[in-house]
Amino acid sequence: MRLLVDQFLLHLRAQRNCSAHTLKAYQSDLSGFLSYAAASGQPRGASAAGALDRLLMRGYIAHVNAGKVSRNTLLRKISSVRSFTHYLMANGLLEHDPFDLITLPKREKRLPRFLTEREVGRLQDANRPEAVDAAEKNYFFSVRDYAIFELIYSCGLRRSEAAGMNIGDLDFYSGFARALGKGSRERLVPVGDKALIAIRAYLDTRPKPLAHGQPLFLNYKNTRLSDAAIALIFKKMARRARFAKPMNPHSVRHSFATHLLDRGCDLKSVQEMLGHKNLQTTEIYTHVSLERLKEVYDKAHPRAKKNNGL
Repeated sequence: MRLLVDQFLLHLRAQRNCSAHTLKAYQSDLSGFLSYAAASGQPRGASAAGALDRLLMRGYIAHVNAGKVSRNTLLRKISSVRSFTHYLMANGLLEHDPFDLITLPKREKRLPRFLTEREVGRLQDANRPEAVDAAEKNYFFSVRDYAIFELIYSCGLRRSEAAGMNIGDLDFYSGFARALGKGSRERLVPVGDKALIAIRAYLDTRPKPLAHGQPLFLNYKNTRLSDAAIALIFKKMARRARFAKPMNPHSVRHSFATHLLDRGCDLKSVQEMLGHKNLQTTEIYTHVSLERLKEVYDKAHPRAKKNNGL
């Protein structure tokens, strides 16, 4: 069965152009499923594909649910296994859909976490290179970290997109950056002047000459900075700003979209800048903006509150 999973992962990489992060998630989910199937007494080898039935899937769903995972995590694991079974059916290795007639829970609709404009300003002030250098004498990456933050907030990039950028992906004259998103889809996004200034200040610290094919952001080994390292950098930045609530690169991406909509940007343009394939994915930010609009209304309008004495 593991051989079939490996073939399926190869299919995802070659035919569907899935990212390394997506492939890693599929591999982890399917490995957990295979472990459960083996513990349930399922046969091994290629012939085991035909033994995947509805009873096994019901048991697997109950097993995952017993681990007290979130509903979205449960649905992601189920989706990975369903994609695998669809691949088996398409290749004639499985006759019937084992998920047929199984009712699945609905996905949780959670509003994205974001920072207010004031919180973004506080984060910037606490992490300006001069402030960090004065407080942390032995830290030598303040200029780089500040440039990463400005770029992600200015463009709404995912952390993997920021980590994967090369110097040549930035056009300082036109003010655009080329980002490689999910499914290896390229897009051009505008870059604000403050972000360009911060990036130029960082590049001025780099050894010359600079080549277009060099990574935009380097680690202490002078190799490409990983997306995991960017997540750690943002945690450190949040501590400097003494944030009580969680803050990570994705919440800054959420903030980018929310602030654009708050200031009148149209939804289609936000979709293009975020690199969302479907407009429905972007529409969640309209709910965030409407929630904030209601909060402002409740605070400002004399008859908005329910406890106004009427």
